[in-house]
Amino acid sequence: MPQGGKLTAARVADEFSRTAKVLVRHFNERLGEHGVSTPRSRLVVEVARSQPIRLTELALAVGIAQGTASSLVEALVRDGLLERHASADDRRSVLLRVTAEGAALAEEWTAGYEAAAEELFEPLTGQQLSALVEILRILSAADPRPTDGP
Repeated sequence: MPQGGKLTAARVADEFSRTAKVLVRHFNERLGEHGVSTPRSRLVVEVARSQPIRLTELALAVGIAQGTASSLVEALVRDGLLERHASADDRRSVLLRVTAEGAALAEEWTAGYEAAAEELFEPLTGQQLSALVEILRILSAADPRPTDGP
């Protein structure tokens, strides 16, 4: 039995929420060492992985609102990390691609993210990691909203 009384779904949710905050803070700190925020890095890395990609697909893939994605993409285009291109299939549709600089930074940021993940999950055994992944997949599969993420 957990410390402090009966284990309930609400207590599990509270622990999950606290842990999620620790994860976000740690990733923000590590990516901050590379001079980038987590949202900006996620967009550039996703475009590099999925390019060419439409803004709506990008927003869905990283789990943010389309308006937020649009504002971030605008800044990333100004910074020379992303480019907009007209779609060959539909001239009204705009596709996003990374620039050479964006691709290089995406690799750097991915390495920073992976290092932060290794640090965070280092206390867990391989068996615990596998169990955690399975639990998270079960919980995300219960969400009726569609996602394109891993």
